[in-house]
Amino acid sequence: EKGYETGEHAPGVKLSGCGAYKAAHHIIKTHAKVWHSYNTTWRSEQQGMVGISLTSGWGEPVDPHSQTDRDAAERYIQFHLGWFANPIYRGDYPEIMKNYVGRKSAQQGLGTSRLPTFSVQEKTYIKGTSDFLGIGHFTTRYVLQKSFPLLQPSSYHTDPDLAELVDPKWPAPGPNWLYSVPWGFRRLLNFIKTQYGNPLIYVTENGVSEKEQCAQLCDEWRIEYLKGYINEMLKALNDGVNVKGYTAWSLLDKFEWNKGFSERFGLYHVDLRNKNKPRYPKASADYYKRIISANGFPNPEEVMA
Repeated sequence: EKGYETGEHAPGVKLSGCGAYKAAHHIIKTHAKVWHSYNTTWRSEQQGMVGISLTSGWGEPVDPHSQTDRDAAERYIQFHLGWFANPIYRGDYPEIMKNYVGRKSAQQGLGTSRLPTFSVQEKTYIKGTSDFLGIGHFTTRYVLQKSFPLLQPSSYHTDPDLAELVDPKWPAPGPNWLYSVPWGFRRLLNFIKTQYGNPLIYVTENGVSEKEQCAQLCDEWRIEYLKGYINEMLKALNDGVNVKGYTAWSLLDKFEWNKGFSERFGLYHVDLRNKNKPRYPKASADYYKRIISANGFPNPEEVMA
């Protein structure tokens, strides 16, 4: 979306309203081709697995008693996670995506939907092409219905007709988009279990950054973030979600897309001003080391009910 819709990221293409959908369409078909290639050529000998890793926040209705808000929250998750997961696990784009993008395309006078379509053969070819689902998750949003005027240019952001809100009480130690909302993680994992037949899940990314000017080794907020999110993942395990592994994001401070080195996600601080780039463990590195050594919380009292 940032690479082909808004142009914020490489390759910097600005095709508002259709670029992200076209790029995603090719990604999904290419992923399926790679899976089939491995399945027919190497699986019998290597007994390996091929999956896809998708990043998604969780969308919570502002008013859980409002059907309108619940529908908006459903669209949020389907326009993020479902966009890629639904074709792979269920054979096609989410119905709500097809309906909203198709209707808006027609209202804009287009002969076909801006969301591409899969042929019957492609749907069959793509469905089931994931031995595991990788999940990157960082934060949550409250979601409510918001209609956008038809006169403005079409956009992936306006297609689902929703607005995102945050709770000012949510901790936000790093960038302005990343709020610590651990309970959203459990809900996302349970959504995956329900929607996609409880697939094998590896959490491939989960963490929090700090701004460069706040770089310090006493990153207590990162410890609290990791504690909260890992605890909610353990609750999801107790719910029956098939989570096999977890990876914190990330080992080192590093280059972060168009933010460069200004956002630091690392468990290890990297001194970028020194030509040798020395690395120093933050407090979170020791905390995480104890968690992975124990394969859980070393101190049971840390686990919240």
